[in-house]
Amino acid sequence: MKKLDVAYLALFLVVAIKGRTQTNVPLKLLHTTPLPGFTGDLDHSAADLGGHRLFVTAEVHKTVEVFDLNTGDHLQSITGFGTPHEILFRPDSNTLIVADGGADSSVRLVDGKTYEIIDSIKLPPGVDSAEYNPVTKEYYVENRGPDTSANTHMISVIDAKSFKHTGDFILPGRRSEAMAIDRAGKTMYVNLTDEIGVVDLTARKLVQTWPVPDAHVQNAMALDEPNRRLFIATRNPPTFFVFDTYNGKVVVRLPCVGVNDDMTFDSKRKRIYVTGDGATSVFEQHDADHYEHLVDVPTGFRAKTSLYVPELNRLYINLSGGDKRDAQVGIQIYQVQP
Repeated sequence: MKKLDVAYLALFLVVAIKGRTQTNVPLKLLHTTPLPGFTGDLDHSAADLGGHRLFVTAEVHKTVEVFDLNTGDHLQSITGFGTPHEILFRPDSNTLIVADGGADSSVRLVDGKTYEIIDSIKLPPGVDSAEYNPVTKEYYVENRGPDTSANTHMISVIDAKSFKHTGDFILPGRRSEAMAIDRAGKTMYVNLTDEIGVVDLTARKLVQTWPVPDAHVQNAMALDEPNRRLFIATRNPPTFFVFDTYNGKVVVRLPCVGVNDDMTFDSKRKRIYVTGDGATSVFEQHDADHYEHLVDVPTGFRAKTSLYVPELNRLYINLSGGDKRDAQVGIQIYQVQP
């Protein structure tokens, strides 16, 4: 083959591979909405599909920010919080329930029409992560419990329909960083300190623990119930784990993005999205025991919290500032590609 032909062939292969790589990128950035003047971290999000709204908690700004779910336009700031973290939108009552970990550690009820705080439930210090059980309509809210010096923490149970505090249960370690609940609403998986806890929600009792081997600070969690697989991600080192929920054994471990915080299992495409600092790690599930790290999609500084809305095939990622004064704070909207 002539040298010129070889050169053209090499160029063609490079262009083809580059084109294929760009085409196959699983996330396409649609829009970025900056929040000028904001500092610190944006935490978690909730979607109102019927009202086309996205709600995002802003910890340092002490607000819940409201965006247009379709365009990303910034619509409103809801004030009156201390350090808002988790958030739940209730479409049947057009209300928000916000886990607020400020000095007045509470769970707050917000009117979705007027954006006024209409009720609060005082809880022990350290309100942070929370998880909703759609079967029982209960919201499980983590806090430090009555003895903040103990190596335990508490999960407070809030009836989301009546907005009443209906009970509590104690878990080991200082906190629960992420939780996932099965479809029956009877079992909850919890990221504890260097282990995963399995909670019987009927008895409100920890029934099993599974060690997380050679890794620490697990933050993100998602559940693939049909395949009996639980996904978590740790920060030290940054690792994606797959657990068998039948026996608590590790099936797979792969490197992933650091400073991760949220994770979603896209059951339609058999992908897992792990959001972290500067990128989103995308994994493909070939079957229950085999996974492939497809790509790290570049995002932004401390882009660690996110919300996947399957009805829109969109991933909403929050850009946080942390301690970096010149960091861009805002939201990104990504379209999930086939």
